[in-house]
Amino acid sequence: MERHDIETLAARMEGPVLLPGQEGFDEELTGFNLAVRHRPEVIVGAARAEDVAAAVAFAAAHGLPVAVQNTGHGFSVAAEGGLLVTTRRMAAVRVDPETRSAYVAAGARFDQVIPEAARHGLAPLNGSAPHVGVVSYTLGGGLPLLGRSHGWAADRVQAMDVVTADGRLRHATPDTEPELYWALLGGRDNFGIVTGMKFGLVPVARLYGGGLFFDVEQTPGILEAYGGWTATVPDEMNSSLALIPFPDDPQVPKPMRGRHVCHVRIAFTGSTEDGERLVEPLRQAGPRLLENLRDMPYEHSGDIHDDPPVPMPWAADDAFLADLDGDTVRTILKHTGPGAALPAIVELRHLGGALARQPAHPNAVGHRDARFMLAVLTPLTGDSNGDAHAFLERMFKDLAPWTSGRFLNFMGHGDTADQERTRTAYTTDDHRRLTALKADYDPQNIFRLNYNIPPRTAR
Repeated sequence: MERHDIETLAARMEGPVLLPGQEGFDEELTGFNLAVRHRPEVIVGAARAEDVAAAVAFAAAHGLPVAVQNTGHGFSVAAEGGLLVTTRRMAAVRVDPETRSAYVAAGARFDQVIPEAARHGLAPLNGSAPHVGVVSYTLGGGLPLLGRSHGWAADRVQAMDVVTADGRLRHATPDTEPELYWALLGGRDNFGIVTGMKFGLVPVARLYGGGLFFDVEQTPGILEAYGGWTATVPDEMNSSLALIPFPDDPQVPKPMRGRHVCHVRIAFTGSTEDGERLVEPLRQAGPRLLENLRDMPYEHSGDIHDDPPVPMPWAADDAFLADLDGDTVRTILKHTGPGAALPAIVELRHLGGALARQPAHPNAVGHRDARFMLAVLTPLTGDSNGDAHAFLERMFKDLAPWTSGRFLNFMGHGDTADQERTRTAYTTDDHRRLTALKADYDPQNIFRLNYNIPPRTAR
């Protein structure tokens, strides 16, 4: 790759082309998870779809692997060498109230979509953190705050503009490019770089939501009550339970400051009266440190989880669970809570409902029969990276008898060669189909700096 090659590429771009050592290079590659540090040979700060197409064609011509990044929440592996496309400049958002749909460019975040949709009494199927990028979240499946009520975010996608490994800009819908459409939704960035996405919105303007906070010592009883309670609630009730070690910080509400807390999160799409009635069994499970359940506009739904918007380093892993029985609970608690080997945030999300149903247009999002998803996040400090990965490996190895695969969006970062770990996000048949489609759309595996699905080799 010669200097004149880079100059030729830059001349075709509306956005910047950056090389190591140039001003702005380090800022451009930094994402939300500070534990993962890209070291690409070149960065293309795409400002339009044509920039992405030119960047991919350039990479293919020079034998460079390609990575893509918006906010950097969904880091899988660090890009060592290759070309990194950043999409944050492509932030257009258009909401159509007549068709109850939205179109977003590759760099849009949900905190841009939510207020635009709310003006019309509509909502996207965003996750717990509004500052996450729409496209990458959705391509990984997208587990929404309202998942039990409305299903996976991927199931609402109507069309995608995508640049494939041959540098072509394609329009993928269930009718025009059905195989590519199927593979992108669940296959994430293995099949191209999505430059724009159209998806359906749901008619939700308000929620009964918030949380119940208990001291962590009550967790065994709360988990038992929660497991039984989730078997009784309607699809309109969306919830999760988290174990969180709160810092002794003035910004933390006083009842939780410096304490390990069990936090039950609620997002109910029915009436406040019905929400109060449905939540009452959880209130009876034990004394609460704090409760902030209330009727709220959907625009405030990010307050329910209150995920921090500040970048930080962490390691994480997840698994789908068939149930939440006594053995599963005891194994989770053995590794977490006060006295654990490392501080960890542990979350159980209740699945089922609309998440278990097949969409009108099939996609590669798997493990729809799971009842819960367990995610564990360990903040990293100093030299704790190796300890954190060992801790997560031990915990999920012990939980293996009760798990049924992983969810890409919460799987954390790993190694480029760890394709077996990626395989667990899919059913066997779906993974086989994905590898065959990878051979069609990206036979050289240009898009491999990710949770990689390798192309199937001819026999």
